[in-house]
Amino acid sequence: MEALIPVINKLQDVFNTVGSDSIQLPQIVVLGSQSSGKSSVIESVVGRSFLPRGTGIVTRRPLVLQLIYSPLDDRENRSAENGTSNAEEWGRFLHTKKCFTDFDEIRKEIENETERAAGNNKGICPEPINLKIFSTHVVNLTLVDLPGITKVPVGDQPEDIEAQIKELVLKYIENPNSIILAVTAANTDMATSEALKLAKDVDPDGRRTLAVVTKLDLMDAGTDAIDILCGRVIPVKLGIIGVMNRSQKDIMDQKHIDDQMKDEAAFLQRKYPTLATRNGTPYLAKTLNRLLMHHIRDCLPDLKTRVNIMATQFQSLLNSYGEDVSDKSQTLLQIITKFSSAYCCTIEGTARNIETTELCGGARMGYIFHETFGRTLDSIHPLAGLSKMDILTAIRNATGPRPALFVPEVSFELLVKRQIRRLEEPSLRCVELIHEEMQRIVQHCGNEVQQEMLRFPKLHEKIVDVVTQLLRRRLPHTNVMVENIVAIELAYINTKHPDFHKDAALVPSLLKTDSDPYSQINLGQRRANTPRNHMSPQISSHSAGSQQPQQQPPQSSSSQQQYSQVHEQNHVGENSTPSMASTWLSNILPPAPTRPDSIENSTNNTPVHNNIVSPVKPVNLLPDVPANHNPRRLTDKEQKDCDVIEHLIKSYFYIVRKSIQDSVPKAIMHFLVNYVKDNLQSELVTHLYKSDKAETLLNESDHIAVRRKEAADMLKALTRANHIISEIRETHMW
Repeated sequence: MEALIPVINKLQDVFNTVGSDSIQLPQIVVLGSQSSGKSSVIESVVGRSFLPRGTGIVTRRPLVLQLIYSPLDDRENRSAENGTSNAEEWGRFLHTKKCFTDFDEIRKEIENETERAAGNNKGICPEPINLKIFSTHVVNLTLVDLPGITKVPVGDQPEDIEAQIKELVLKYIENPNSIILAVTAANTDMATSEALKLAKDVDPDGRRTLAVVTKLDLMDAGTDAIDILCGRVIPVKLGIIGVMNRSQKDIMDQKHIDDQMKDEAAFLQRKYPTLATRNGTPYLAKTLNRLLMHHIRDCLPDLKTRVNIMATQFQSLLNSYGEDVSDKSQTLLQIITKFSSAYCCTIEGTARNIETTELCGGARMGYIFHETFGRTLDSIHPLAGLSKMDILTAIRNATGPRPALFVPEVSFELLVKRQIRRLEEPSLRCVELIHEEMQRIVQHCGNEVQQEMLRFPKLHEKIVDVVTQLLRRRLPHTNVMVENIVAIELAYINTKHPDFHKDAALVPSLLKTDSDPYSQINLGQRRANTPRNHMSPQISSHSAGSQQPQQQPPQSSSSQQQYSQVHEQNHVGENSTPSMASTWLSNILPPAPTRPDSIENSTNNTPVHNNIVSPVKPVNLLPDVPANHNPRRLTDKEQKDCDVIEHLIKSYFYIVRKSIQDSVPKAIMHFLVNYVKDNLQSELVTHLYKSDKAETLLNESDHIAVRRKEAADMLKALTRANHIISEIRETHMW
């Protein structure tokens, strides 16, 4: 059991060498209000006067004090080199290798270190001072002396001095492996003890709190501390121990600690004879030693588990930083190969570390192809930006000055090409999105490659530059191929396409009108048997294509009904006005001869005699030429011609859109993605491995080298700590 505390001291040394406080070791934290006698208690336990003394706040930095029992035959801690082979007691700080045999020098060193870190304005500093005291008269203990709790700032102290001290104190007493030594002066009310209050906040069960009552000799006359020491006022589970400290006058007179111990024993025998054996500084030191050993025994299993976990973590961290580079050429080639493989695996979806928070690599490309690009093409309407007047204008321009009996095919090709060109822009945008994703893959190549990139920043910059240049060179080729895909569709409008041929076969039924010569023959045959009053009083809009409009037979009611049915089947919701009998020529030519009862909204009042139009004055045709978007109602023939063109445009547009939606991703994969995958490693080798600057690319960044050293030191310390704990376990100490 007695060997447990030296083990903790060794562990403390191990972690002090690496400057780590991640492992919370068992220790005794001395807590109390300002001027409550904390430093005096510690000096009494040590048996030497070595702490700064004075009025006000004196302890302004935590002091981690390790008391180590070192007999004269101790060869582990004693050596002739530092002059401690025959010394009874000496001290050594962590920040200096010097051994102090004069305790006045130890006090001066503590004062100097305090002023160096905390200044001389009575402020505090959380950075601890580590001090070891080796002696033949002490028990093995680890004590932490903290600044005294204060309420009101004094002098140059900051306004939040109370909050700073409280935060510092809580940092140490919240450690579940610590024992709280709550110091309270006997001449104050225990119920107002700030130390006991804080101890109860962090240790409500009182399993690791021991109370110490100081200044028993300074209580008012006629009063004693029997009720306090027996726990009748405030019970403390680990007990309450009373001690008598040196007064300020004794300190100024340099009264020795041994003389004080004798006076304390005499005082307790005289004032508290029944409690003398369970109070006093010697009893306090033995109690602290016993409590600390039992506490260490209880904490060691969890401590070993914690050390093992941290050792595994730091081993992984050290592996991620890699080893020192001995053969730079071989290391560079390995990194290039690893990066190329990780880059290709990210595209193919076979990477070991698969991203779970977002799509990346090949998965994102698939989303762009099938979702983004597909939805964009589906959102383009075949007739978007194409009005009926645009269609009618194309038909007119395709016929020239000659009236047409049928819808000209040239107008269909002209209009469908215009709509197919709308597919080029989203196709090129798809290329840009894939290019951007391939650039992003550099940042998603797996943790192993990313660690190498962080380790060698110059190499990382060069790799990014090579990948960027390769993608930039392939981008124009891919864009040209995508543009060619659209251009191929524009080069030849295949009206014999199997899918289009089915819709094109419906055109004759849509064009079956009275203007059809075969229809005219049938109408002529029926005309002789049809009463005149059954004829339509309007002239068909198709009469514009006849050589003698005045001889055009009127449209029968049955023919009207047939046309109306066909028209409603193909264009539900569109208004057709058969009463609008004028053709597009009527806007630029004089009105055609008609019967008087067939004229509607006539404005020239032209006289009619025997179906012959009387001569009219010449008119200026240029101002009356119709514009492309002249708002007016279409005639029946115009409406039907537009419907036919729209139907054919939709049918052929869907065929081309389906083809482009299939061809563009294939072109991008071949000219961009697969090309980069196949040539990435050769490009990297050409530009990096064979370059003259290959040696400089593997220069590590400074912070990686520092972190590797820190991780290696910490792993070494954890391995040593684990070995020390294992030795204790082998001796069955717990």
